[in-house]
Amino acid sequence: MKKRRIDVVVISDVHLGSPKCHAEELMAYLSSIEPKKLILNGDFIDIWKFDNHFFPAAHLKILKKIIGMASKGTEVIYITGNHDEKLRKFNDTRIGTLFIRDNLVLKLDGKKAWIFHGDVFDISIQQSKWLLKLSNKGFGFLLRLNRVLNWFNTKLGKERYSVARKIKSNTKNAKKYSSVFKKAAIDTALSKGYDYVICGHIHQPKKETFETKNGKCTYLNSGDWVDSLSALEYSFKRWKIYNYSYDKLSPFFADEDLKLMELS
Repeated sequence: MKKRRIDVVVISDVHLGSPKCHAEELMAYLSSIEPKKLILNGDFIDIWKFDNHFFPAAHLKILKKIIGMASKGTEVIYITGNHDEKLRKFNDTRIGTLFIRDNLVLKLDGKKAWIFHGDVFDISIQQSKWLLKLSNKGFGFLLRLNRVLNWFNTKLGKERYSVARKIKSNTKNAKKYSSVFKKAAIDTALSKGYDYVICGHIHQPKKETFETKNGKCTYLNSGDWVDSLSALEYSFKRWKIYNYSYDKLSPFFADEDLKLMELS
């Protein structure tokens, strides 16, 4: 089967190392595409779960697949999130065509896309709405603020705050948290003159365009490979959401790794 050629693919929240990760379905998807750029937008590896010593062969094959794609010319950009934040100390590292970043600005057909995981808004959403106004100071400021406040929470014996966890565990307030998250992302992107703002983190695939007095911006969320099994694809000057459940591929064997897996 011929692979689909795509300009940019964004996937996030794969959570390799977690039993909830759908590695087989992700392998099928990756084996069906040939992207120029593959952006892994945070929580690709779930370092928080490493204490469980769970990392099956199917998860290792995903890593092998990504490295193989990079070796064949795909530019792979690993953007760090909260579950893999230990990798943030390697920000701006380059290994061949594989890059590690904490956020990315991408120029696409005359427009600018700001891509980051989204966890930088967690503490400000939890603490107070006025903290969200500080987002105009820049991504680096938000990242440092998040680290400092999480450090204090840890010292006080409190659990790290995650708006994604709040959305998943509190149905009553899920819409509120999601709405505040989107507004924070849109407002910050508009203040920087970006046309697209692309996040993961909250496990909710979404494409929505907002117009305010400050301009027009499209919010995109790549969803996850735990529940939604979704990705973002950019080709022919437009973004679309890929959803494995609805856009499921007909069975095919694109490579040897896929042959060894049982696809549901």
